[in-house]
Amino acid sequence: MKLEIAFLYHDLMNIYGDRGNIITMTQRAKWRGIDVNVSSLTVGDKVDPDKYDFYFFGGGQDKEQYTVADDLQGETGRALKEAAANGAVFLTICGGYQLMGHYYRPDKGKDIPGIGVLDVYTVAGKKRCIGNVIVETEFGNLVAFENHSGKTFLGPKARPLGKSVVGFGNNAKDGQEGAIQGNVFGCYLHGSVLPKNPHFADHLLQLSLKRRYGNVELAPLDDSIEMAAHRAATKRAYATR
Repeated sequence: MKLEIAFLYHDLMNIYGDRGNIITMTQRAKWRGIDVNVSSLTVGDKVDPDKYDFYFFGGGQDKEQYTVADDLQGETGRALKEAAANGAVFLTICGGYQLMGHYYRPDKGKDIPGIGVLDVYTVAGKKRCIGNVIVETEFGNLVAFENHSGKTFLGPKARPLGKSVVGFGNNAKDGQEGAIQGNVFGCYLHGSVLPKNPHFADHLLQLSLKRRYGNVELAPLDDSIEMAAHRAATKRAYATR
């Protein structure tokens, strides 16, 4: 088997260790004998919607979001919408999450348009949401770190990734974190999220392989170190809430 990964806007949307998610997906696949190819794509690069199984779209500042949003309004956005409709898997974090929605409304200036793959919208908040995070999900608890001022609200087509146990979540109001729509996942989970949550990484890996190979049974790995990090991060999050 082979896994094709697209690292979207790697030079513009890659803060708070987000690249670690690419490293984790790549290594966990390779440990199981799966070939992996990572394509780092940026503004102006052509995206083949039939090529990639897994797309990663990280976080960035408002300045970079304007640049990326302009690029997404062209052929790249159309290709990503086609890929999502055809079952490709997306993990989108913070700014990437916001741009997969309908729009981000900054405190000043015009709306930053998204591509509407996720039925969500985001508005600037007055208070920054920052700190350790625990999210209760159907994939098990996730631990991470958040740092965002945007407040994201879900429409009826999206469902939350999970319940915010520690942390502010999407908007510091409804107790929810992230969004899922089809195989598109959005959240505010930096840190990066996948190294400390191998169960979630494997869920995304299985989904990514399913499009070409059907239901795949992943060989178990020794995750003792990863789960020790998970437990330590969980303990720290509860201690600092």
